[in-house]
Amino acid sequence: MTTTTPVVPSRGLNVVHLFCHPAGPVDAGAVRKAVDEAIEKGLQVVTAAIMGAKADTCFMVLGEDLWDLRRFQSKIQAAGLVVAESYVSVTEVSEYASGMPEKMLNDRLFPVLPPAGMPAFCFYPMSKRRGDQHNWYALPYEERESLMRQHGQSGRNFRGRVLQVVTGSTGLDDWEWGVTLFAVHVDDLKDCVYTMRYDEASTLYGEFGAFYTGIVGTVDEVLDATVA
Repeated sequence: MTTTTPVVPSRGLNVVHLFCHPAGPVDAGAVRKAVDEAIEKGLQVVTAAIMGAKADTCFMVLGEDLWDLRRFQSKIQAAGLVVAESYVSVTEVSEYASGMPEKMLNDRLFPVLPPAGMPAFCFYPMSKRRGDQHNWYALPYEERESLMRQHGQSGRNFRGRVLQVVTGSTGLDDWEWGVTLFAVHVDDLKDCVYTMRYDEASTLYGEFGAFYTGIVGTVDEVLDATVA
């Protein structure tokens, strides 16, 4: 194998979400092997069976070296899965997180996934609006910080029911952030997103992409549910 120079973030982890459909027969053994090899390399791989027609399977992969994520993508494609949609991002600490305890900062940069007891899964991308009337980036920092603190408080009301993983993608993908939610119940996902949309940071300044909803499971569980 050709030796590559690692491509790593200065802080945190690279992240890719791969939303896949079968392209005819799928070599389930090759998919399992790709996941096992990724984990042996130190990557985290979250597998989810996706509901509806947008995709059948999601692989959320986190790791230090972007080359390792790319090799994983190639292996599952070679096994017969077509990547219908994808999202590239990095774990990050928000500019509004000053003063946050070190453990909370590390939890954002190096999350351990998937969380136990939270099988309901949702992913969506989002950006802050830059319209003529409401432009997030034209607001003073102090106002943006206040709005985000209010937004964060709404999210903390769902602690224990929902885990939110926000990854940064400005300059890396079509939107500015990717939001991955893990929840105890499916309606926890709905309640969380619905409640937080009343915050001014979302009401006036939030723009959202397509939502992907599914069920977190083992590789075997996901393959059994999505591959004939």
